[in-house]
Parts: sequence; structure tokens; C-alpha cells
Amino acid sequence: MMKVTTLIDASQGLKFTESPRWHTGELWFLDIHDRRIKKVSVHGALETVLELPFLPNSLGFRPDGSMIFGDGLNRLIYTWNGKEYQQVADIGHLAKICLSDGIPDAQGRFYVGDIGYNFLGGAEPSPEGVLVLVRTDGQASIVAENLFFPNGMVITPDGKTLIVAETLGHCLTAFDIREDGTLENRRTFAQLPGTIGVEDGDRPDGICLDAEGAVWVATAGPSVVRVKEGGEITQRIDLQNSAYAVMFGGTDRKTLFICTSHSHHVPEILQGPSARIEFLKTDIPGAGNP
Repeated sequence: MMKVTTLIDASQGLKFTESPRWHTGELWFLDIHDRRIKKVSVHGALETVLELPFLPNSLGFRPDGSMIFGDGLNRLIYTWNGKEYQQVADIGHLAKICLSDGIPDAQGRFYVGDIGYNFLGGAEPSPEGVLVLVRTDGQASIVAENLFFPNGMVITPDGKTLIVAETLGHCLTAFDIREDGTLENRRTFAQLPGTIGVEDGDRPDGICLDAEGAVWVATAGPSVVRVKEGGEITQRIDLQNSAYAVMFGGTDRKTLFICTSHSHHVPEILQGPSARIEFLKTDIPGAGNP
């Protein structure tokens, strides 16, 4: 059985961690409700990189090393060069509700999801989410529609396939990536247990890819699963908290970091945060992007 260890937790000021990214030998991540971008070493040394006046969502690093991230509720995209951040795109006319996860590709373009329905306002879930592609010049367009709460994304090592988690579709959906960054050939990579549109079963949130082509999935519940194309679950790691994001890191890329919390409901987070970043060692290293 794989041993899960806590690296840092709410006692160190964590509120709700998302979008973990392994970069320059450390784990960078969003602490959404603390309105900060932070990083932590493998030894647990925690540092705030950037304080923000808004709730951040979606995070990545472009090939030139610059950081790109979103203002979730205002649907704005920013870059940070290590000294200052600046707006590069306003995608509010394309993303209607709230940004979810995001990922840059090898050309520096940025894919980012819009949840598609007002989940914070209590609206009924509906498959109206989109993926928006933000190009390096700031021009943006919708490249996928009718997604049921698009969330975590990965790009395969050859740069030819994008896989996105549809949280309330209980599935991973794959697309071919055209040279211009647009997407085609939509297909189901894996269907997971659960009732479509209902918060039950495995609700894929953050995801990452391993060198055998399997996807590790944070289930928005008390487990992380490894699933192969076609839907076979080969491993399930049980946790005390619910898992919301995963990322491979470490020098050999065999450390699986897991962002967890007892709850994703904002009042509960603000009243009694329970966030942790946990980790375990795997036999198969991570692959692809991020």
C-alpha cells in the first residue's frame, strides 16, 4: 500500500489549494481563498510568491518560464515575469461564469476552462462549459463547448492530445490538437463511476499523466485514482480529506502531490480551513504537460 504523507497543512495558513505545478525544483500552487500564489519545497519550506486582490484560478508556466494565471470570477488572464504581473487577455465575453483550471502548451498558448453555470449561486448543473484558447498575442477563442464542468487538463508528451476532466460528466474527454491550437476529434478517454450531473461517485477535478499514458485523478472525494484509457481503474488511494488536484514532481518525477481539503464550500473553508498538500511515491514517473 502506498504511504500518504502530509507535506504542509492549514496550520501554516493554507485555505484551499489548487493547480499544483512542479517548477524550478519546487511545487507551485494557488491558495485560492487566501488570494495568493505560493510554493513549497520537498522539505516543506512554504513561501508566498504573489499576493493578489482577486480569487486566482488556473495556473501554468510557459516555455519562457513566465507564469500565467487567471482571475477566476472576472475571467481575466495575467502573466508574471518574476517582478510584476500584467493583464494579457480579457475573456469575459467567452467565459461566462468562472474560470476553472488552465494549462499552457509548448508554444506558450493557454487553454483555460469556464465552468459554464453559476455553481456558486446555486444554479442547476448544466453541460455549458467551454475551453478557451488564449494565444500568445492575447487573442482568444472558444475551442470546445458543451463540457460538464471542465476542470483539470493534461497534454500528452507528443503535444498532440489534450485530455480534460469533466467533473460532473464523471469522465475524461480527449481531443486532438491541431497545429493552430484548436481542437478536434472529441472522444471519451475514460468514463468514471457516478451519475452525470450529480455530485456522487468519482468527480474528476485536477489530473496528471504518467509515463504509461494513464491519468491520475483527484476525485473531489476522499480518494485519488489511476485510470487507463478506456476506463479501467488500476489503483485507488484512499485519503482522509477530499482530493482536488494532483501533480507529479520531484527530481525523478515519481512524487505525486495531492491538494486536499475536507470541503470545497466557501463558508466552511473560511470558518475552518482544512487544506493540506500531501504526497506519495509512485513506481511510474509523470509525463506530459504539466
